[in-house]
Amino acid sequence: MTRTPTFLLFFAVLFAVLGGMHYYLWARLVRDTGLPGRRALLVVFALAAVAVPLGMALARRLSFRATRGSLTVLFTWLGAAFLLFVALVATDLARLLWSGLRGLAAASGPELAPTDPGRRLFVARTLAGGAVLAAGAAAAGAVRSATGEPRVVELAVPLERLPRALSGFTLAQISDLHVGPTIREKHVKRVVDMTNALRPDAVVITGDLVDGSVAELRAATEHLARLRARHGVYFVTGNHEYYSGARAWLAELRRYGVTPLENARLTLGDRGPGGASFDLAGVNDWSAAPGYDGRWPALEQALEDRDPERALVLLAHQPRGVAEAAAAGVGLQLSGHTHGGQLFPWNLVVAAVYPFYKGLYRLERDGKATQIYVSCGTGYWGPPMRLGAPAEVTKLVLTT
Repeated sequence: MTRTPTFLLFFAVLFAVLGGMHYYLWARLVRDTGLPGRRALLVVFALAAVAVPLGMALARRLSFRATRGSLTVLFTWLGAAFLLFVALVATDLARLLWSGLRGLAAASGPELAPTDPGRRLFVARTLAGGAVLAAGAAAAGAVRSATGEPRVVELAVPLERLPRALSGFTLAQISDLHVGPTIREKHVKRVVDMTNALRPDAVVITGDLVDGSVAELRAATEHLARLRARHGVYFVTGNHEYYSGARAWLAELRRYGVTPLENARLTLGDRGPGGASFDLAGVNDWSAAPGYDGRWPALEQALEDRDPERALVLLAHQPRGVAEAAAAGVGLQLSGHTHGGQLFPWNLVVAAVYPFYKGLYRLERDGKATQIYVSCGTGYWGPPMRLGAPAEVTKLVLTT
């Protein structure tokens, strides 16, 4: 599918979903509670539904400087509206359960008196007010979580065939930073400083670094040139790089001293003859295709002529192909993409789609084992909110 039809389909689905969600909000908050000005408020909710996709479309035509403030407001409303939608659905489910229990009681006992209309209105207003308060509190906490300093997640990971001399080798993982309209220079500088403070042996960036062109984002991303690691900084593409001009970004990252791994492999450690070392490989994202300025992921190409007795770490943006990685001798795969669900209860959907969606997993298949660590991400996408999946910079300590 070419780029234009893909985006048209995306926006069509987005309009439909947001339209349905905002109509439901209007029905529960305005119609059912008897608020005055129902028609005027219906127009307001309709405008709110179309504002986000229209704002995203305009941002593709105008500069980030011109749209940054409006997009921040629109995306914040989108997150708050989603949380309010969830809260109201929860109240509807509770009311449905209560109605069912009343029905059972009526079937097994004396007939219950019908609910008084005044009481019904009182209940609707009380539940709507409670939902607004709960969603507002959750949204405020989610904004603080997303826009504040990411947490540092540190864990030791045993790596098969790692030379004993390299036990304790540290990798700092940055993933899904999503530098763009609402994540700018301040957050990038903070992440770079946090990562350098970990004093890693190598830094790996597992995709979805940017949401915009080099010209729009260079002032923010050029701080990546300050990343320091004794054995270098490495990058693999995520799906969002292919929406933002992957070729140009790969060239820009090389200018910063970052090494892209495009279905490629290199040696980390002592590269001299007989030195203690292991292999680091990286594959392009599954979204890569000629129409998106890239090449498909090719693990076979990345591992061509590799010594199978050497330890191997794989960088792959999406937590897919883990069984194939195990069969190929990968001891550890580092991924991102899922954001850990980012905003509860969306994490339940993400967990249903991705068997490996957050944290460290071990997989054994046909006598071969591998591990995969899936980062919750270092930034956010869309609403500047995180609930139940805090942003992270990950420090992985490789052990024998």
